[in-house]
Amino acid sequence: MNPQKNEYSTRQKVGLFAGFPLFVIMIFLPPPSGLSAPGWFVLASALLMAILWISECIPIPVTALLPLLLFPFFKVSPFGAVASNYANSNIFLFMGGFFIAMAMQRWGLHRRIALYLIYFIGSSPRRIVLGFMIATAFLSMWISNTATTMMMYPIGLAIILHLADYSAEGDALSEMGVANFRTALMLAIAYAASIGGIATLVGTPPNIVFVSAVSRLYPEAPEISFVSWMVVGLILVVIFLPICWLLLTSFIFKVSSQTLAGGREVLREEIDKLGPMQSSEKSVAVVFVLTALAWISRRDLTIGSVTLHGWASTLGVGEYVNDATVAILASLVLFILPHKIQTGEFVLDWESALKIPWGILLLFGGGIALADGFKVSGLAQWFGEQLTLLGTVPLIVMILLTCGTLTFMTELTSNVATTTLFMPILASAAVAIGAHPFLLMIPATISASCAFMLPVATPPNAIIFASGYVSVPQMARAGIYLNLIGMVIVTLLTYFIIVPLMGITTSLPLWAQ
Repeated sequence: MNPQKNEYSTRQKVGLFAGFPLFVIMIFLPPPSGLSAPGWFVLASALLMAILWISECIPIPVTALLPLLLFPFFKVSPFGAVASNYANSNIFLFMGGFFIAMAMQRWGLHRRIALYLIYFIGSSPRRIVLGFMIATAFLSMWISNTATTMMMYPIGLAIILHLADYSAEGDALSEMGVANFRTALMLAIAYAASIGGIATLVGTPPNIVFVSAVSRLYPEAPEISFVSWMVVGLILVVIFLPICWLLLTSFIFKVSSQTLAGGREVLREEIDKLGPMQSSEKSVAVVFVLTALAWISRRDLTIGSVTLHGWASTLGVGEYVNDATVAILASLVLFILPHKIQTGEFVLDWESALKIPWGILLLFGGGIALADGFKVSGLAQWFGEQLTLLGTVPLIVMILLTCGTLTFMTELTSNVATTTLFMPILASAAVAIGAHPFLLMIPATISASCAFMLPVATPPNAIIFASGYVSVPQMARAGIYLNLIGMVIVTLLTYFIIVPLMGITTSLPLWAQ
């Protein structure tokens, strides 16, 4: 429910008055043949949560708490076992990432990084758009796409207003040229924020949902580390971002490539306003770089016949630490580093920490608990048995259909909630057709961040639409192309790049049987 309004929408009313009655009806009906009673109750719970998540008749994080009540009550799992899902290590990884991002925002490091990137890349309207996209995507790898968009929007607005004033003097672009640049730049910020988040595990919530679901459904599966995901994610960003830029500036809105006089001066003025780096900003930068290096160097890296040992194995703690350990260590350092030691101020304080999206962490926990319920109740196995007919469908077609389903569903529903619901189902589908679960789960995860058509699809889309510079038809026209292109890119990336890079076999691995 929108906190700015005190009235329910029709969708919320339907969700409230349909979800709970359907749940009650289901629990009094006998389960289908071959499905246990606990499995039937988990399915009823999953449908209830899906309806509540889609309708948002109650806050999304509150819905994520339902497994804590329903699973013990229906003898699916003891309360302690369900509650342990809400303390999964991947939740602490994301929490640590939030803390680091909050420290960057508190001292303006993210703004300095963005301005310098744009300043050195941009000189013409087209290159300025590219500079904004690179800066936005890079920041979105580390901080939320919402915060990134909110920060980049006013910088983009300053450029737009300068260009409009300059053109009014008759020395620059036509009125149509300014309009095209304005629309392309605003959409570029929103789209780059979504694309950039795919690159790292902490960049966008669906990535953590996937990793958490794998750890719960397949405890024996190889670890998806920060580096192993980043290799795949960066490749997608490097491919998708230029395509998005070309589509926006060369085909849909046709942005000028002539050098823009005065554009760099505006950026220089914005940089000068920041002043020299404060000690706290430098501290955050050092912690940020060291954290990234610690994530990258934690695990052993084998290149041909040479193995470079990571710090975890060198210290003899390889089996005891993971990427969440690094994130929590970095967070603690930020809380300890002084800003003004005389006044007892620190680089990160609890008042700032309270601003991180705690509800997302609850949502992760609910998703992991739901995946665990699918497994322990036998529902995942039952789903797999029902989906054996999918074995006749070519795998690449299955991947494409998966990408399309997640892409267009998340135009209207929360990408975190949708990913959470689909992970155990797709895992079961993969097992049913004898394929590696990652072949469906990874493209689904990536596609959940590739909804570009509607303002309600993602917070960046909503922020840019609210600016008044982009209409729904303009967003939909650009977005439908990107949605379809994204489906193809993710499908081909999965089949031809992810498989060899992550050492995935197309057949069902032993740990998934």
